[in-house]
Amino acid sequence: MTKASDITPAGLNKNLLILHFTVFIWGFTGILGALITISAVQLVWYRVFIAFISLFLYFKFNKTTYKVDRKTLLNLLFTGALVGGHWVLFFASIKLSTVPITLVCLSSITLFTAILEPLINKTKISKLEILAGLLIITGIILIFKFETHYTKGIVTGLISAVCASLFSIINSKLVKKNEAPTIAFYELAGAFLWITLYLLCTQGFNRSLILKSHDIGYLLLLGTVCTSLAYVAGVSVMRELSAFRVALITNLEPVYGILMSFIFFGDMNKMTTGFWVGAILILSTIFLYPVAQKQIAKRKTRP
Repeated sequence: MTKASDITPAGLNKNLLILHFTVFIWGFTGILGALITISAVQLVWYRVFIAFISLFLYFKFNKTTYKVDRKTLLNLLFTGALVGGHWVLFFASIKLSTVPITLVCLSSITLFTAILEPLINKTKISKLEILAGLLIITGIILIFKFETHYTKGIVTGLISAVCASLFSIINSKLVKKNEAPTIAFYELAGAFLWITLYLLCTQGFNRSLILKSHDIGYLLLLGTVCTSLAYVAGVSVMRELSAFRVALITNLEPVYGILMSFIFFGDMNKMTTGFWVGAILILSTIFLYPVAQKQIAKRKTRP
């Protein structure tokens, strides 16, 4: 693995550019979700299938092995249920509210992770995490108070964030023993399996699954560029960039997504002052949290 001291300025700038572009692509998924006309469940079914196939071709092209033992395989397939649930709820939230509201709700992953990770790993919750969690809760309450006509969308978005938090915590353990693309490959397979079973049980394989011509193009873009390609690119830059820098830049996803929603849909006119106060509070907390965390770490290391 490349050491930090071996990284040239050109290599650093290249990886930073790749990461920013990857985060921008992730922010674009909300726009595609709003443009695609099929239901959220059907949308994710197509998305994970396309992403799974494209990752399979990626492994074959690079002649990389993706074999895992039976226990790991089962863990990844069951974790795929959380991945699929997160995406279904994410796109359902967009269809029940707006792209900005859904992305702000997704920002609450920081809060849920701060609470759930110590509980799952049986570690102590830090005071900084408690403060960040309280500020995010305040922002969410403000959005709830002033955007009551989007209550279903907000609740759906928050549950989506819980699912994302849970599979992120699980993956933080799995990635210590498995390659990230391998984890993604089997989790996407699991998501596809569970959604397929759901569609079979609910008679979801009907005429409504037939795609319109414009949906095909959007889904191909969503499944390849915004899912499999973005994931592989995001993992590759972590070989040379620190986890802190990656996490800090990834927090730009809601910002990119909200800005693009203004350009595509003019959602700015639909948002109240209460939404903006809550959104700014949540996003500010997300940006300032890693900065404060780094400053605290520096103080502790001083003699």
